Amino acid sequence: MNGQPGSFRRVLPVIEITLLVLALPLPWVLDEFWVLFATKICILALLALSFDLVWGYAGIMSFGQALFFGVAGYVTALLATKSGVTSIFVLMPTAAIVGLVLAFVVAVIVIFGKRIPSVIFVALGTLTGSYAVERLARGWSWVGGQNGISSLPRLTAGSFEIEEGMIFFYIALAILVVTYVLVRLLVRSQFGLVLTGIRQQEGRIAFFGYQIQSYKGVVFTLAGLIAGVSGGLFAFHEGFVGPGQLGPVLSTQVVLYVLFGGSGTLVGAVLGVGIIELISYALPQLSWLGESVTAFLETGWPIVLGLLLLGTVMFRPTGLIGLLVSDRERVGSFGRPGRDDNAAAKPGHEPA
Repeated sequence: MNGQPGSFRRVLPVIEITLLVLALPLPWVLDEFWVLFATKICILALLALSFDLVWGYAGIMSFGQALFFGVAGYVTALLATKSGVTSIFVLMPTAAIVGLVLAFVVAVIVIFGKRIPSVIFVALGTLTGSYAVERLARGWSWVGGQNGISSLPRLTAGSFEIEEGMIFFYIALAILVVTYVLVRLLVRSQFGLVLTGIRQQEGRIAFFGYQIQSYKGVVFTLAGLIAGVSGGLFAFHEGFVGPGQLGPVLSTQVVLYVLFGGSGTLVGAVLGVGIIELISYALPQLSWLGESVTAFLETGWPIVLGLLLLGTVMFRPTGLIGLLVSDRERVGSFGRPGRDDNAAAKPGHEPA
């Protein structure tokens, strides 16, 4: 449980099941505000998962996840306000397709090419794209300009309106759980083994004949799809989509979610979203610390949060999840258990 090398206890499934069991009854025990807050966490957790997939497993530092998130939100919002389409069975697949296609276009620009791109090139390329589209949205009156698109209609399922609250929470949670399980299966497959090799020793994997850029392009595109679904859900949950959902600020925030919770575990991304969002809400509410401190926290809480994140990265690079999960489990096991694994599972034996 302590995360020391040689530990073969499976901690991740325990954490995953515990979080799911805790989440299921939330709408029945929380008031309306906290149900909305929990729904927001579920939606943002999808966005964090998309980044953990590209960074935690493929070593792609993308500052463009907000680009896929925001554009999908804008497209679905325009369909709802200008064409009257509100069906969740149309808008959510549309959001997924928008994120997928846009991520593929970005991958063609920054990942595919004659040479394998560096981490810095991909990071700056995606950051530039996110910033450029944000500026475009701010100056384009057809999409609301600086004010964005507000007063979005509710999603519908047939003739039934999906109101914010319990129903929306369970829809968001169901989408999060299904996406999480599919991504978990992906990263524990042979494809995931190659991704792990790329993250650890990209040069050696390329020497073995694997097409590094193809693998990176595929996982980058899939992450765009997940971010797109998150953006579509977020727009209709909040009833608003604006330029801030496209830019580098949100993309950086997603990076912090994953680094704080622990990259390369998936569940760390979910934990990171929940904890950071709770801290962000709680800090300005600490009136018992005094009037001057409260006044500072109302505007300066990002500084406190930034220092907390900096301390986590400096002293616990594996994130909070690293306190419980061993390095061996973070990488994962592939294929059938070997002789050493079977021996290590027996009492009194340690792996070589």
